[in-house]
Amino acid sequence: MENKLPTIKEIAKQLNISISTVSRALHDHPNIGIQTRMRVQELAKRLHYEPNQTAIFFQQGKTFTIGVILPELSEAFFSSAISGIEDAAQKANYTVLMGQSHDSADKEKQLIDTMKKHRVDGLLISISKNTTNYEHFEALQSYNIPIVYFDRIPKIPNIHYVACNMINGTVQAINFLFKKGHRIVGMINGPEKLPATKERLEGYIQAMTKSRLKYDPALVLNCDLTKESVCAATEKLLSGRRRPTAIVTFNDYVALDAVQQAQKMKFKINKDVCFVSYANLPMSNYTAFPPLASVEQFPYQQGQKATETLIELLQQKTGDEAETTNATFYKIILESQLVIHEGK
Repeated sequence: MENKLPTIKEIAKQLNISISTVSRALHDHPNIGIQTRMRVQELAKRLHYEPNQTAIFFQQGKTFTIGVILPELSEAFFSSAISGIEDAAQKANYTVLMGQSHDSADKEKQLIDTMKKHRVDGLLISISKNTTNYEHFEALQSYNIPIVYFDRIPKIPNIHYVACNMINGTVQAINFLFKKGHRIVGMINGPEKLPATKERLEGYIQAMTKSRLKYDPALVLNCDLTKESVCAATEKLLSGRRRPTAIVTFNDYVALDAVQQAQKMKFKINKDVCFVSYANLPMSNYTAFPPLASVEQFPYQQGQKATETLIELLQQKTGDEAETTNATFYKIILESQLVIHEGK
């Protein structure tokens, strides 16, 4: 015979009281006498009664679930960000529902639809490198589902986001190379339409201008972050008329591929050419030629802060408060930090 889970209705029947009285007694409502509360709670404990969370969520209009959409969990940066997200969500008693876009705009749209169907209370998103149309994000406004973006931020006005200052980080990286005597510095940047790519370029140009060096567009190449495109960009830079003695790469993964390509071309790493990158991933400590320095982007803190911001928005999203909340947008920028590896 199948064992059925006990319900409030069963408790009410056994004690010969109303269902509403049982519900209030279980929640320690002050209008319910102490004796009745004790009888209800003792019977509930004896029957191993557990509240129906779905029903409670339905009554409250919340699922206490937040959705997370990011490019690749296999990347150390995003796995660290997820740790920050989960820790912050757990503190606030929220569950995390996660999906990977694998840098596909179509997959990202599908995940948005899936999260919406699962009635997530809010979303944390780091956009894919191929996302250029933001309609699927804007469409969520009609469902009153708040979004906080992190790391990869779309160029949409009036949004909540947490990011790291890539302009300042790039200036630090270029200045570090200048101090080491490099004057021809190349850059292997990311996809052209990615906002993070534009920030890196802006920092590169700023650093050149402040040092009274002429910006040469031929020294900055874009790639789609695949190994093939990184190798092609590295080969072009190292075969150019003005061959750089140092290259700044979009992230540590790009640096690894660029180093391999430079070695194939018979260049001696850190003698003929050296590299500086972004992300400061732990794996760099286990490679033969890690970047001389890497810009720390604090992924754990980004994930943590983005989650705390989203939960704050969800707590504010009640009644008349929703209107005033929507007029204020959180734009949180963490300062990046150049971490020097040489000598380790």
